[in-house]
Amino acid sequence: MPTSYISPISMDALSSLCSELDKNNSIKRTDFEKYHVKRGLRNEDGTGVMAGLTRVCSVEGYYILDGERIPKEGKLSYRGYDINDIVNGCIKDNRYGYEEVVWLLLFGELPTESQLISLREVIAECRALPDEFIEDMIMKHASKDIMNKMARCVMALYSFDENPDDTSIPNVLRQSLQLIAQMPTIMNSAYQVKRRAFYNKTMFLHPIRKEQTTAEYILNQIRADKKFTQEEAHLLDICLMLHADHGGGNNSTFSTRVLTSSGTDTYSAITAGFGSLKGPRHGGANLRVAKQMDELMECVSDSTDPAQVKDYLVKILKGEAGDGSGLIYGMGHAVYTKSDPRAVILKKNAKKLAYEKGYEKEFKTLENIELLTPQVFAEVKGVDKVMCANVDLYSGLVYKVLGIPQDLYTPLFATARIAGWCAHRLEELTSGGKIMRPAYKSVSKSKTFVELGDRNA
Repeated sequence: MPTSYISPISMDALSSLCSELDKNNSIKRTDFEKYHVKRGLRNEDGTGVMAGLTRVCSVEGYYILDGERIPKEGKLSYRGYDINDIVNGCIKDNRYGYEEVVWLLLFGELPTESQLISLREVIAECRALPDEFIEDMIMKHASKDIMNKMARCVMALYSFDENPDDTSIPNVLRQSLQLIAQMPTIMNSAYQVKRRAFYNKTMFLHPIRKEQTTAEYILNQIRADKKFTQEEAHLLDICLMLHADHGGGNNSTFSTRVLTSSGTDTYSAITAGFGSLKGPRHGGANLRVAKQMDELMECVSDSTDPAQVKDYLVKILKGEAGDGSGLIYGMGHAVYTKSDPRAVILKKNAKKLAYEKGYEKEFKTLENIELLTPQVFAEVKGVDKVMCANVDLYSGLVYKVLGIPQDLYTPLFATARIAGWCAHRLEELTSGGKIMRPAYKSVSKSKTFVELGDRNA
């Protein structure tokens, strides 16, 4: 295991510094209301503040009637095409769709057969990392967290680019295609190094097979025997399609667009997306769901019994169980109300394989959480809120069914989402034109400067 850096700052000193920090950094909740500040860039009804326009993706979960937010079935569209139609079209023809979605997000239309073949050839050729990159950038500095390592690798690729700062569309498109192709390679390499450094397990790095789709390539890389079924690969492909984008307002995409608006390079902008997606309120939520389900199944005698699950959910909401946050992970969404189409698609397509592989109990447990949470929320919180399962509720189980380790749950999300980040970066470069600079009102009081010798201890 790598030697950890030991901070020279003592705990006593840190405690004292934190006391000083606390004195002058707390802002009253009433002040936000007083100055009409929209915390989290949210309106009072929970809707997002309109910060831009996009043609890349549409996320719909409600409509406004006479100023009131009315719930409706969720809809996710890529460039105007319903995600259900995209996924079902691929399932009907028994073909892989992630590369098709990459083309659609980047270029705005569904690819022709020849365009799709060309894109797959480009991605296959770009999967390899620069010579010695894995050894110098990944092996020498193992990371406990794969997301941090992936972000570091993206930043490091700047040094291997002959023209990294050119923000012209042809150059950014080249960089985008390369990053989309390289991400599975980076993800698996970082995971293998972590296995060796922190788990004392064998590290394996398989040769790149250019004929494989992204989903096939990922399973080929992370499995020691390189074996997988087409049913498994197609299920992972569906996950990749569903995670590829989610509008311009989600935190990681917005972060990418904010940095893009400053004129910075592609590698810096995409790294912002990784930092955001790692957060437990965003992409990292799928890990919280997995841990929550494991804890629930350990704490109740039968997690397929709705009554027992309901009792445990009550404890979670009251902060008496779970991580103490009072949150039931995998339930609720900032936009979706009646349904999250991604969760609906995953649940539908994962059930057969989950039952076949012996995860029937886990699947039924998640169904209980999905069914009972709105009821429990109303009883405990006293609020009759329309609430649905979000994509994180079922994605973790899908990964578990596919034998994907928890270390890779959020990195897989990022590997898919980089296509959306790149599409939004290109759109911001072509249509933005202004650096994003929202206002923050200062609530500090004016003070008179005091000479150093006259200051009280």
